[in-house]
Amino acid sequence: MDFLRAFLVGGAVCVIGQLLIDLTKLTPARILVSFVVAGVLLESVGLYQHLVDFAGCGATVPLTGFGYTLAKGTREMINQTGWLGIVTGPLSSGSAGITAAIISGLVVSFVTRSGTK
Repeated sequence: MDFLRAFLVGGAVCVIGQLLIDLTKLTPARILVSFVVAGVLLESVGLYQHLVDFAGCGATVPLTGFGYTLAKGTREMINQTGWLGIVTGPLSSGSAGITAAIISGLVVSFVTRSGTK
């Protein structure tokens, strides 16, 4: 059941992204930023945690999950260190995802060749 819930929620996020690409004139960059902001907003009002509890990785792996991670880390660090947590919270909570993106980009740049279109 866990896999089915993760698949359905993650798939729903992907369907929303595909509908935004097909039905609007939004650029992919704006859609990606919108997903991160949506994750932050849903976590800030307390809704995204329920989705994570229900779907697990189906809610944390999509880009909305990155926004959720940033908002959750910020809230936790503000509770621990005060207003300094506004800066340190997102950096400490999102560092694993950012590092993974940098390393995978580096590996791909070594394996592939750049070219003009």
